[in-house]
This record gives sequence, structure tokens and C-alpha cells, in this order.
Amino acid sequence: MQQLTSAPVSCAHIQRGEGPPLVLVHGIGARKESWSSVIQILKEDFQCIAYDLRGHGESPLPSTAFELDDLVEDLEALRAKLGLERMHVMGHSLGGMIGPAYARKYSERILSLGLLSTAAFRTAEDRQKVSSIVQAMEKKGVAPMLDTLVERWFTDGFKAENQDTVQWRREQVLTTDETVFLNVFRIYAETEMSPWLHEIKASTLVCTGEMDGGCNPRLNRQISDAMPNAELVILQGLKHAIQLEAPNELASAMKDFLQNLESPVQ
Repeated sequence: MQQLTSAPVSCAHIQRGEGPPLVLVHGIGARKESWSSVIQILKEDFQCIAYDLRGHGESPLPSTAFELDDLVEDLEALRAKLGLERMHVMGHSLGGMIGPAYARKYSERILSLGLLSTAAFRTAEDRQKVSSIVQAMEKKGVAPMLDTLVERWFTDGFKAENQDTVQWRREQVLTTDETVFLNVFRIYAETEMSPWLHEIKASTLVCTGEMDGGCNPRLNRQISDAMPNAELVILQGLKHAIQLEAPNELASAMKDFLQNLESPVQ
């Protein structure tokens, strides 16, 4: 593991429902509220916990640059604060990297994992594509690149019919400190889980959209194949923002996975 660059942050969170704890981890420039529609469905069966990553939403701004391992320690600090013995952890995009990195260090705290719309096993071409976005944002700023990001997140049909949701997501990015946004985007771009995913023994749901360009089915099949206890679900006709565009479909996949689990791997 890398050396930590800062102390853990006490992240703002919400809790809804009762049952086994299910911690939901959002992605770059998002908010805990991005899980609201999914939580509305799952809260009947699970204690759903969503939190703002450091520097996002209501969580404190970090004083220094940070790495993936710092985000792992923020999650551990949240678990300890809530007094959770073990928990399901499901993350979207960057959150789908935080979850397995957490499980790698704190395997005894994990009931199961969800890697949703995330990436590993990137080819050189894949790495170049995501790096070029980071470089463009560093040069031009985040706002000029927002249309490119929105195009990657949502299908054309959803954008046409749900402009309020798309604008809400845009505003999340624009109200995230640009230094923080670029910091988390670099983590997402530079993290490569393939060397150690095979170490993660927890039962894992791997799920992505059929049309997700950066976290595509090809990469997610490799993720699922690399993990000893993983199952793959491809949501048809969707791009990246599956929890916003198709919360019912995603929640159904999550619920089916969670309710069909055998005894947690020890």
C-alpha cells in the first residue's frame, strides 16, 4: 500500500432503512444524494449508508493532495464512527476502486463488494484516452470539458427527457473544488487494479452499462474473470451513470446479488 498523504476525513453521510449495512460510494465529482433513488428501493431490506467523499458535497475540503489509500482510510473512519462490524460496500466508478482497495486492506470488515461502472485491465489505448481527458482539464479547466463528460455519462434519450437530472449532475461537478476534482480524476485515471484483484476473496457484483465507453463490458469481463467470487451483470442500453439513468435496474441487480449471497467468505 502507498504511504498516506493526509489524516482521515470525517465524511458527511446519510443513513436510510434497516438491515445489514450497505455502504454506497459515489464517483468523481458526485454526491451521496446520487444514490437516493437506489436507496429508496433497497432501504426496505438494508441499512443504506451513502457518504460524500472528501472535498465533495458536505464533507470537508482536504488540506493537501491525496491518494486512493487516503480514500480507503476515510471509509474505514466512517465504518468505525458508525460502529459497523462488517458491511457490504458497493461503489460507482472511482467508488468501484475504493471498495476493492478497502477490501484488500480490511478484508475482515467486508460482507460483499459491488464494482459498478469501474475499470481495470486498461490497454495502452484505454489509458491514453482517459489520460487525455485529464490533460485537457488541467490545460483548459473542468468547465470547458463538461459537455464531453456528460456525453460519456448519459444516453442521448435520457438527456433529452431528463434535463433536470443532467443539469443537477453538471452542477455537482461545477460546485466541486477544481483541485479536488482533478485530484480524484487523476486517481481514477492512474489506478490499475489488475495486479491485485485476484487477492479479493469477497463475493463481488461486477456491473456496468453496455454502452459505457471508459468502463466497458470488455474491461468488466476481465475484472469478473480475475476475481475468485465475482458475477457480471451488463445493463443493456446504458452508459456510465447507471445509478441516475436506471436506478430501478441497478437496484434490482444489487438486490438480487445481495439476497442470493451464501455465507460470507471468511
